[in-house]
Amino acid sequence: MIFPAPKAEAPAQRFKEAAAAARDALGQLIAEANEAGWGTEEISLALVEAARSLHDANKKDPDPADDPAIADVPAKEQIGHGELYD
Repeated sequence: MIFPAPKAEAPAQRFKEAAAAARDALGQLIAEANEAGWGTEEISLALVEAARSLHDANKKDPDPADDPAIADVPAKEQIGHGELYD
């Protein structure tokens, strides 16, 4: 599914558009999950939990693209760098 671009400029209207688009996308996703054997209740709750997790992660780091690449972090700051495991 291609998520539609917003049409409105006002935040309240954009929210309504986003909610409607998200509902359509989730309805389609739930229908596909049902076809695969998942129950509506269990997949709905799983989607809510996944959305909550993504929301929490976004609060902690709103723009992860700004984070340095692991190659840019000095070796002494990388967890497990240089350690050998059995």
